[in-house]
Amino acid sequence: MHKLLTDTPGKEMLLLGNEAIARGALEAGVSFATCYPGTPSSEIPENFFKISQESDLYFEYSTNEKVAMEVGAGAAISGLRTMVTLKHVGLNVAADPLMTLAYTGIKGGMVIINADDPSLFSSQNEQDNRFYARLSSLPMLEPTNVQEMKDMTIAAFDLSEELALPVIIRTTTRLNHIRAAVELGELKPVKAKDTFQKNPFHFVCVPAVSRNLHKLLLEKYDRALEKSENGPHNQIIGDGKWGIVANGVSFNYVRDAVSDLGIGDKVSILKLGFSWPMPKDLCSRFLKHVDKVLVVEELEPVNENDLKAIAQENGIITPIKGKGVSGLSRLFEYDPGLVRQTIAEYFGLDYTAPEMTDLSDLPALPGRPPNLCAGCPHRASYYAVKQVYGPDTIYPTDIGCYTLGLLPPISMADLVICMGSSVSTGCGFSRATDQKVVSFIGDSTFFHSGITGLVNAVHNNHKFTLVILDNGTTAMTGHQPHPGVNTDPMGVELTQISIEELVRGLGVKDIHVVKPFKLKKTIEAVRATMEYDGISVIISKEFCPLFAKATGQFKKTKPFYVNQNKCKNHRDCINLLACPAMFLEGDQVEIDKTLCIGCSVCAQVCPENAILPMKG
Repeated sequence: MHKLLTDTPGKEMLLLGNEAIARGALEAGVSFATCYPGTPSSEIPENFFKISQESDLYFEYSTNEKVAMEVGAGAAISGLRTMVTLKHVGLNVAADPLMTLAYTGIKGGMVIINADDPSLFSSQNEQDNRFYARLSSLPMLEPTNVQEMKDMTIAAFDLSEELALPVIIRTTTRLNHIRAAVELGELKPVKAKDTFQKNPFHFVCVPAVSRNLHKLLLEKYDRALEKSENGPHNQIIGDGKWGIVANGVSFNYVRDAVSDLGIGDKVSILKLGFSWPMPKDLCSRFLKHVDKVLVVEELEPVNENDLKAIAQENGIITPIKGKGVSGLSRLFEYDPGLVRQTIAEYFGLDYTAPEMTDLSDLPALPGRPPNLCAGCPHRASYYAVKQVYGPDTIYPTDIGCYTLGLLPPISMADLVICMGSSVSTGCGFSRATDQKVVSFIGDSTFFHSGITGLVNAVHNNHKFTLVILDNGTTAMTGHQPHPGVNTDPMGVELTQISIEELVRGLGVKDIHVVKPFKLKKTIEAVRATMEYDGISVIISKEFCPLFAKATGQFKKTKPFYVNQNKCKNHRDCINLLACPAMFLEGDQVEIDKTLCIGCSVCAQVCPENAILPMKG
């Protein structure tokens, strides 16, 4: 039995923040869950995927976040308690249905988990999605610890059903990936089916209908504001005259700093857990009570600006500052030391930060840039394309493991914007320049949002080559399935969609399916696309070796070694491929047999045929 299905109320369990959210959803009676995987939210659907195989919970990895939101909307409008999980940039993809779903509302509780990523641990930007709550007029909750991640999830479902609105829970990477003991509650039974009640003049959002729905949304917003004002998630802690406002993980840093500095009797902390609608009356009372205010919030000055507006509206002249004080920046995560130093500086405390350990006598740590895994088929695909198209070709790329084609010696990534953009920007480059264009996209990303770009390319007669890197899984976020995956080895029966047939159905005439570890044939296929007058598609098919091993599909091969008697130390193997299984021992290239998977690409690149499979 999955550990999150443990039905022992009162028991404590050590949980990851994302696991706590999943458990909270189960305790709330969630019966329908959708997502497109994206770090730092990926562990939530990963748990749902496993739980759905031994419970009545329905779960799916949807094609993209927009689809996930719309599938979830259908279930929630029918009366099922539904959860949609995504990362911050995923909400950009799902924003179109979200904005109008706020108008239609829902019947069953619908909770949207939005995971922001300050410091860009795994993202192309670090946008602050608190703005989405303001844009959509939907309630937003922000937990501060693992227990709250579970408890607020339950509260969010109840609030959603009461208001008949989706509710957004905003987390950040630091919260998603911390662990703590969580007290379990009772598991509610799952309602697997309900009935949709037809009401087209409420659910069909033509202008005449939506005018009335917007008015209804604002009425619901006023009810949400009352909940924000009077509920348990927003509170003033302490009675001192020094005011600090905090939300999310920053609240923990503030509490620790106040304790470390010994100023608990001098401070009042406004904790914003139900952060939108902003509790204006509570904030006004807080501002009137304190002499000055420091706002501690990661990323944008959202709460700071709201508090300044509230102060102006109420004639309150209490100084309010946040960004720009000490190290409080719009950039990156905060940390306990930074918050402690800033509080001491802002309130004029005599404080000296602990001395850092002197490391001057130690050598600098070597750089460890991210790298494609040993035996990753993308490395072979990149090598083959570069041998034909060279360094002067424009290489738009996309979001996935293959984004690491950016780094030397591969150096084949010229533009990354968002999921699916490599295909569409390839259209633009091919028209705007006379340069050759080769776009790269992964299999999961192609299904996510690459298909429409390819339709555009065919329809508008663009001329470039698209390489679909099909490694049989959604590799970067943890080997989740997508429509092109054979899910039988995972114990799930889903329909597999052929990328080749799909591409052919879109009208592409020049299609080449290659096995990238067969370098000579792959290079021949790439060369055939060079002068084609139109769209060429290369489908490079080879399993991600980590996924293949995890699912029992890995074909064991012998690792390779360098025959030093034949090696002339050209180092093409290292300089052109940079496989992490290869290293220098003194002045000679060696291969780590514990990392080598026997893909043989380096052996095919070696001009002396000095790289051979091990015997025995």
